Amino acid sequence: MSATNLKKMTNILLLCISILISGQITKNVLAAEIETPEKHFGFKPGTDRMLFTYEELISYLQKLDVKSPRLELREIGLSPLNKKMYIAFFSSEENIKNLDVLKAINKRLALDPNIPEPERKDLIKKGKVFFLATLSMHSGEVGPSQAAPLIAYDLVTTEDQQILKMLDDVVYMMVPCHNPDGMDMIVNHYNKYKGTKYEGSSMPGVYHKYVGHDNNRDFITLSQSDNRAVANIYNKDWFPQVMVEKHQMGSGTARYFVPPMHDPIAENIDAAIWNWTWVFGSNMVTDLTKKGLAGVSQHYLFDDYWPGSTETCIWKNVIGMLTEAASVQYAKPIFVEPNELGAYGKGLSEYKKSINMSLPWEGGWWHLSDIVKYELASTMSIIKTSSLRREDILKFRNDVCKREVLRGKTQPPYYYILPLKQHDKSELVDLINLLRDHGVNVYQLNSSFTLNDRNFQQGDVVVPLAQPFRPFIKEVLEQQQFPERYYTPGGKLIKPYDITSWCLPLHRGVKSIEITNRLKEFESLFKKMKEEFTLTQQAPKNYWAAIFTAQNNESYKAAFFALKQEATVKRLAENTKWNNGLIPKGSFVVNYKSNLKQFLNELKVSPLYLTKPIDLKTTTMAIPRLALVETHFHDMDAGWTRYIFDSYHIPFKVLHPGDFEKSDLTKNFDVIVFPNANKSILMSGKYKSNGKYYITSYPPEYTKGIGKKGMEKVMTFLDKGGIIVSWGGSTELFSGALQIKRSKKEKEDFQLPFRDISANLKKGGLFCPGSLMKINLLKDHPLTLGMQKSVGVFFRGKPVFTTSIPRFDMDRRVIGKFPEKDILLSGYCEKEEKLGNKSAMIWLKKGKGQLVLFGFNPQFRASTNVGFKLLFNSILLPKM
Repeated sequence: MSATNLKKMTNILLLCISILISGQITKNVLAAEIETPEKHFGFKPGTDRMLFTYEELISYLQKLDVKSPRLELREIGLSPLNKKMYIAFFSSEENIKNLDVLKAINKRLALDPNIPEPERKDLIKKGKVFFLATLSMHSGEVGPSQAAPLIAYDLVTTEDQQILKMLDDVVYMMVPCHNPDGMDMIVNHYNKYKGTKYEGSSMPGVYHKYVGHDNNRDFITLSQSDNRAVANIYNKDWFPQVMVEKHQMGSGTARYFVPPMHDPIAENIDAAIWNWTWVFGSNMVTDLTKKGLAGVSQHYLFDDYWPGSTETCIWKNVIGMLTEAASVQYAKPIFVEPNELGAYGKGLSEYKKSINMSLPWEGGWWHLSDIVKYELASTMSIIKTSSLRREDILKFRNDVCKREVLRGKTQPPYYYILPLKQHDKSELVDLINLLRDHGVNVYQLNSSFTLNDRNFQQGDVVVPLAQPFRPFIKEVLEQQQFPERYYTPGGKLIKPYDITSWCLPLHRGVKSIEITNRLKEFESLFKKMKEEFTLTQQAPKNYWAAIFTAQNNESYKAAFFALKQEATVKRLAENTKWNNGLIPKGSFVVNYKSNLKQFLNELKVSPLYLTKPIDLKTTTMAIPRLALVETHFHDMDAGWTRYIFDSYHIPFKVLHPGDFEKSDLTKNFDVIVFPNANKSILMSGKYKSNGKYYITSYPPEYTKGIGKKGMEKVMTFLDKGGIIVSWGGSTELFSGALQIKRSKKEKEDFQLPFRDISANLKKGGLFCPGSLMKINLLKDHPLTLGMQKSVGVFFRGKPVFTTSIPRFDMDRRVIGKFPEKDILLSGYCEKEEKLGNKSAMIWLKKGKGQLVLFGFNPQFRASTNVGFKLLFNSILLPKM
């Protein structure tokens, strides 16, 4: 080599070295500029007795977002208390720059079954695995969100070549806290009692604006704004291929749970989804055990047959998973003796080494920092598996899309048809728009058509199953049949983890027809909806009154809203003929008021507008002064009731059991609503089971019950003409011997003419874990206005009422009863015949007072809309 060439080569080599050194210096400087979690929070996340708030967490991620090209933070919505929610995207710098391009690839692979093979190969080559993790939706399970800053810092500062390779292949999508409102509630509660003997006590109330732990039961209904924000990620926006929701469980069992789930599993899910959860779970248990993290279980306790949790994404072809860590007392460490460790539920018969827990944890101190270690390790394991199997996962996502569309064309059912003619049209509109929110394609008939001897009309709604989200469509539109699985042949049933019915048409009282034969001629007659569905027309500028049919749930919302706006609202006192039709008794007549115009234009179903006064037989409606009883014991059912009342513009005041003694119930309220709660909690502030009381984990100021004096005030309220509405466990307050104390000398002992017979039915074999059961309703009664003659109600086995012939100034009516047979509409029930002709809803009178008792939850998780009117009519019940 000549001297000149040697000099050139030397200069090039020096330049390359200079560039490498410069790049390394830049990286080192960049890493040095990124603030550590310890510096930002003032402690290392996971430190004993230390927690940060949601705002502090987001503040740290925003700092990293500014400093690091490997992170992009994007808003996704608002929590129920209007806190901003985010996704943090972690990946290579190039992937972060191309997020929207990669997003388009995700959507194409997820939704297009007809991609030409050369193009599909190119998309798979260019695409990345998007892995979504939602953290700490249950706010008492603090570990995942507290681990988030450490995961974030590691990913944006690492120079580990193996991890950098993973970030080239994977986009990790972190929702740093699924429940921002609850996170702050829990942190504030913990800090309030830190350093006292009540440190680590349970937070009074629900850790959410409304629903607490039940936020993980809302992913069909999507009633809560935080859940809608998360669901949109996989329903409509980003279409990730892999998802995990991060939870914690009890302290006295395995240290960690990873997939796969235990039986039973959902039968509408493609087999490959379940197989992929084995792959990810096996790699997790291997990786965690390799790091010395003991007590990792799998195929244990948690099943996956019901939609409703964040994992509802599996019905959208996402490889959806769950992890659960053993809990501490928020940030307070616990010491666990070996004899306190046990196994319960499915998959582990005893706490010993087994195929489902190959390295048991031996006991000892358990810290928040331990949970954080498991969270870091499991997250990195999922990222690693996603990287190693990138092409397979992307190919799978499009393969399953193609398979589901093909099943929709070759396997019945082929369509669900929802006629426009419905008893409650507002629920039809809501159901259709809910399906569209879930990413389901919905169509309307362009012309009338006769199919299977049924005449369908122009405008009727068609939901074909030949689309990628077929598993979800079939799951929520068909009647449920619980997948019965047994521990041994002919042995004990593996009981449901949660409920067994979620059929949207039945739960909402909407008529739906399942079509099991395919006709291509029929498919040419429907057109895809492109906008939100509505059955409204512009309100006229001037009108005398608007009539809202009692059949529509939305009519009650309109009536309550109008009353809040000081409009005059009346109810029809009789069925009224109008234009060859009939306006049912109980419908609402709302007189014109200018400030209602915007609300009227936002309705889903237009009312009947009357342009001039006409003679109608009506009664005047007024807003009742309403008390809603809510215990401090994470009272989710009361929280759901608050949500329903707020949604329907029904004003109320919350009464805690400890408030009764000091409250003048008769002076301040017309109606008291007692949602489902245990009698012992309501009366004494203690849990009672099998005749024994148990001390709670709540601070003592939150464990006061109604007590004897409070119950005296409830009876005085009833005696003075008050109305009591109660369902579930709270109905026990009003059974057996009762007493009205009118003065020191005047007392009246009495017993209402009913009793609960559910315990005897259970002994006879009745088992109903949460199913939709048919009841027949009493016609032409104030409580059943707007209702069909029979409906489905959500029932969990108790209470079941029987009435007796009353004496003195008491009376009773059976408002709803189970039919003699064919009671189960959707779900699972053993010995349903035991319910035949038994009472499910009763009305009672004592003097001027009235009680309405439900054996079912009329508003269960805001998902049983078909029964809402029974609740609304109860609080509007005319006084005696």
